[in-house]
Amino acid sequence: MIKAGIIGATGYAGAELVRILNGHKEVEIVWYGSRSYVDQNYADVYRNMFQIVDAKCMDDNMEALADQVDVIFTATPQGFCASMMNDAIMSKAKIIDLSADYRIKDVAVYEKWYGIKHESPQYIEEAVYGLSEVNREMIKHARLLANPGCYTTCSILTAYPLAKEGVIDMSTLIIDAKSGTSGAGRGAKLPNLYCEVNENIKAYGVASHRHTPEIEEQLGIAAGEPVTLNFTPHLIPMNRGILATEYATLKKQVTYEEVKAIYDQYYQKETFVRVLEKGVFPETKWVEGSNYVDINFQIDPRTNRIIMMGAIDNLVKGAAGQAVQNMNLMFGFSENEGLNMVPMFP
Repeated sequence: MIKAGIIGATGYAGAELVRILNGHKEVEIVWYGSRSYVDQNYADVYRNMFQIVDAKCMDDNMEALADQVDVIFTATPQGFCASMMNDAIMSKAKIIDLSADYRIKDVAVYEKWYGIKHESPQYIEEAVYGLSEVNREMIKHARLLANPGCYTTCSILTAYPLAKEGVIDMSTLIIDAKSGTSGAGRGAKLPNLYCEVNENIKAYGVASHRHTPEIEEQLGIAAGEPVTLNFTPHLIPMNRGILATEYATLKKQVTYEEVKAIYDQYYQKETFVRVLEKGVFPETKWVEGSNYVDINFQIDPRTNRIIMMGAIDNLVKGAAGQAVQNMNLMFGFSENEGLNMVPMFP
């Protein structure tokens, strides 16, 4: 058994970490960190944990936490992990950061898009980008892991094989993505109130969403060229889920069978990536509560474009589930340990 601590355990992603890790055979949670609920019973914050979690919320003292655990999850706002990180902490525990602090390799790009100063840029180069299906071998040896964003996980995995194989013109890539409201976090915000969201759909962060440079950087690495793209997220009145629909011009004429073979080459052996059958397109309902990514595509010969689609649960594969998948790789556990959740329906 390894010991884990969670900073930000009372946010939505943190609570999902608690749910998943409570079913993990190799992990014991010993620190439920929450600045807002210090000394309160965790089960009073999340009643679904009544008689499951018998522990009080603790503070966010990472120095003290590192002395007690093998792995620290930071499910915190941008800037927190970077402000706390030092050599002493990293020498004692592995760090899995669910914020954006170490995802983007160019510190100037991070500071521009997030509007804050990076407090520990010396660790950016060492941090491994935790897209499990892409960086598996690097993840196994990481001590500081940058867990990808929810929109980015879905967007990158959906286009990655075709970007890597040079099938699509990356300068034409457009990503239209839609997310449930849990992606905005648990804090009270006027735009996320029930009356604002219910019976409504709206675009936000148009041409300015902070996941844009992360998607561009990772797909650029895949394609072997700089990538600039349009990414437009939308808020949907549902709890969980992301659906990304991506459009790009084809560099050459290809058949369905040729494209399907490329996706199968990359994902056929991946436990959590499901390339759907011909004509069956991803839906958020079929991945809800699970660590799966459902992907498919449609070639449009009339416009010489391909439409790629992906669906994930933003709190699982888009956050906590992927963090646990990465932890499993880092500690040599079975990659799917604790993650064999069948998607919920209805």
